[in-house]
Amino acid sequence: MALKAAFIFLAPEVDPDKDRQTVVTPQVELTAVAANNYKEAEKVALKLVEEGIEAIELCGGFGNKGTARIAEAVAGKAAVGVVRFDGHPGLGGKSGDELF
Repeated sequence: MALKAAFIFLAPEVDPDKDRQTVVTPQVELTAVAANNYKEAEKVALKLVEEGIEAIELCGGFGNKGTARIAEAVAGKAAVGVVRFDGHPGLGGKSGDELF
């Protein structure tokens, strides 16, 4: 059975119900979902866990605080990892911690 994983990324003016895509391979089923901010990403993460997601990777826009919020939201129901940037190019060179 393939690992069910997700990637949540931050972007303005998105709809997580529409702005998502799943790639299925023999070993991994990866769902990418866009969220507007940390609060919305928490809701997305909970919904993904309900859908059977076992691992969630967060884009580099999530700072330490944002990563902690997602980890706390899923409360051990999924492993949470993060891609790291000092300043995210898609967020004007800032961390989501500065913006959200």
